[in-house]
Amino acid sequence: MTPTKILSRTLCAGLVLGAIVIFGAGHRAAAQPARPPNIVIILADDLGYGDLGAFGAPNIRTPRLDAMAAQGQKWTNFYVQPVCSPSRAALLTGRLPVRSGMFATPGKRAPGVFRDNAAQGLPLEEVTIAELLKSAGYATGMIGKWHLGQLPQFLPMRQGFDSWFGLPFSHDMRMTVPADKGYKSDVYYNPKPEYWDVPLMRNDTVIERPVDHRTLTKRYTEEATKFIDANKSHPFFLYFAHSMPHIPLARSSAYVDHSSAGMYGDVVEEIDWSAGQVLDALRAAGVDGQTLVLFTSDNGPWQAFDTHGGSAGPLREGKGTTWEGGVRTPAIFWWPGTVRPGTVTDIGSELDLIATAAALSGARLPADRVIDGVDLSAPLRGSGPSPRDTNFYYADSELRAVRKGKYKAHFITMGAYDLGEARTVHTPPLLFDLQADPGERFNIAATHPDVVADLIKTADAHRRTVVPVKALFDDLLPAPKP
Repeated sequence: MTPTKILSRTLCAGLVLGAIVIFGAGHRAAAQPARPPNIVIILADDLGYGDLGAFGAPNIRTPRLDAMAAQGQKWTNFYVQPVCSPSRAALLTGRLPVRSGMFATPGKRAPGVFRDNAAQGLPLEEVTIAELLKSAGYATGMIGKWHLGQLPQFLPMRQGFDSWFGLPFSHDMRMTVPADKGYKSDVYYNPKPEYWDVPLMRNDTVIERPVDHRTLTKRYTEEATKFIDANKSHPFFLYFAHSMPHIPLARSSAYVDHSSAGMYGDVVEEIDWSAGQVLDALRAAGVDGQTLVLFTSDNGPWQAFDTHGGSAGPLREGKGTTWEGGVRTPAIFWWPGTVRPGTVTDIGSELDLIATAAALSGARLPADRVIDGVDLSAPLRGSGPSPRDTNFYYADSELRAVRKGKYKAHFITMGAYDLGEARTVHTPPLLFDLQADPGERFNIAATHPDVVADLIKTADAHRRTVVPVKALFDDLLPAPKP
């Protein structure tokens, strides 16, 4: 571990009781011993804002997540990054990807994530939530998709995790058959595991290749429940990053034709089952009242895949864009006896998770770098509003929009994956009132020049805090052979 990663191992006095977990059915938690809370983060992949019942899905059944939202907090203005790798880096470090090199040079290459032949990874000098909590005596485990560097020196075991079971990158990489029709290729809609040469790993060892992606949600869930039971006697951090509903869609035999919403609905309904299994495991271990759980998604739905992609509900566009549908995702916080139930309309972000974890555990945030996250403890307890009132929308290293309060200014707009609008610079910027117009349909810049001026000033001040760093997604090894 590098010197910059060595954090204080002294817990603050008066630690918060409980743990963080997101999802589950209602119950009244029994009184449990005082100790730092467990923290569980469950991250779906490419799940849209409108894909859960609690967020308006008309034909996908998600009873466990809906119950979790009813008994916990449903956040309706929770933000992530537009695509996979930058989003995961932001979640784990609390830093905008532009600060850590988690981007490609704009216009140089797509899709702005680490490829399966990436020569770089999340820099080792970055401090992750796992390292932060490990310094406070937590057991740390990761299950699922990593996507922050595929070489051995960048895998989860080098970033603070005691154990890992999952994939080093997306399960649609290292394709072994041609996708000659691009997004319309049949291989995506009738997938077989052998179409992708993707390894399943336990710690540093490949245990299956190619992975049978039809079994991933079930096997991930079994690993999560085992981790909870094995670590119930002391504080733990579990980062559970699903591979689904990212394409190619896949589900276990029990969920084939389970949903009226087709294969995509099947996949989401199995993720809902998984959430229930994790919650049940926390109860069985007697630590449900000591655990805070968050359920969210890494970005919006991949709409290029039609019915195999999700829905952004009332929001505009999806994955790969800085319109709301690309970066505003469903978020549910649940912690019986501590999180005050209700719907939260304040602004929150995945960037805020590390600062919140530090506050709850007594660990100290690193003081030698900019941390973009804020502590969400007050709104979670119902004792005050979110301290976040701004959100900066990046695509690669390009600041495309900024939100402050209810207003959002777009400086640059662009569709996703060459399927939408061309890149357009707006002078003056577009302006939307997201409270009245979450679908970003009505540009009100002409009638609110004072708001536009203030948002331009806010963006300029933010840019001055950003120190240029190398674009790490640009560096590739020779393409691997299947």
